[in-house]
Amino acid sequence: MDKYRGRFAPSPTGPLHFGSLVAAVGSYLEARNRGGAWLVRMEDLDPPRMQPGAADRILRTLEAFGMGWDGEIMYQSRRGEAYRAALARLEAQGVVYACGCSRKEIADSGLGPDGALIYPGTCRNGLAPGKAPRAMRVRVGHESVEFEDALQGTIRQDLGAEAGDFVLLRADGLCAYQLAVVVDDAEQGIGDVVRGADLLDSTPRQIFLQRRLGLPTPRYLHLPAAVNAAGEKLSKQTLAPAVDGRDPVPVLTQVMAFLGQAPPAQLHREPLAAFWNWALAQWNTELIPRQRSLPSP
Repeated sequence: MDKYRGRFAPSPTGPLHFGSLVAAVGSYLEARNRGGAWLVRMEDLDPPRMQPGAADRILRTLEAFGMGWDGEIMYQSRRGEAYRAALARLEAQGVVYACGCSRKEIADSGLGPDGALIYPGTCRNGLAPGKAPRAMRVRVGHESVEFEDALQGTIRQDLGAEAGDFVLLRADGLCAYQLAVVVDDAEQGIGDVVRGADLLDSTPRQIFLQRRLGLPTPRYLHLPAAVNAAGEKLSKQTLAPAVDGRDPVPVLTQVMAFLGQAPPAQLHREPLAAFWNWALAQWNTELIPRQRSLPSP
């Protein structure tokens, strides 16, 4: 991990919107500013949610915005064997168990301290009579995970109280995101993860799995997530509009302003190459607002 290796890992559920572009630009600039590699991974784990052609459209949009990646694109949908091998290693440690609970059963009994759904451990000591296994969970106990985020500061989470035994293999047979991202970051040699703060609460679970699997823990920097007027994270579900790759500089300038980089007023009229020359020279993570979310422009 001596040489910087970062990544951008979109889910191809639709085209890039402003929020996903923030993560792309932030991770790209941090990698290039440090003279490192910037990889792209498609997190296409959930076929029902994937939009046909979205992965290719995302790649073409990155190219239109002047962001070239290093190496081959990794697709999580082709990585099932690696995920099953990691799951088997955890099973051999005795920390994975079958769960027969439905979503409704968990919703009825799994409230955490902040109202979030926390699995109450119903199947931790074995399936109840008549229950069939649906998912595979990892036993976390009351382990506390703490890490230093480069932007958000010290993050501490009691996994048992705030996350609970979480799913590694879903009821539909698909690997869960938390396991896949840990396996893939290690496979790609990712030493630095720059992404949106909407994923900040997932990071302790990923660090827990990294430790269990004997994998290195990257350094993390969680950028403010872009939210709409209702305070909702920009996404396909909240009808966030796609960014327009035909005229990239104005929206790239908005991204830099969102990230606190104070672009000059005339920058939005400059050619794309001039924008990137300025952005790479001026990039300073100390200027990024230390908040979990900010309104999108």
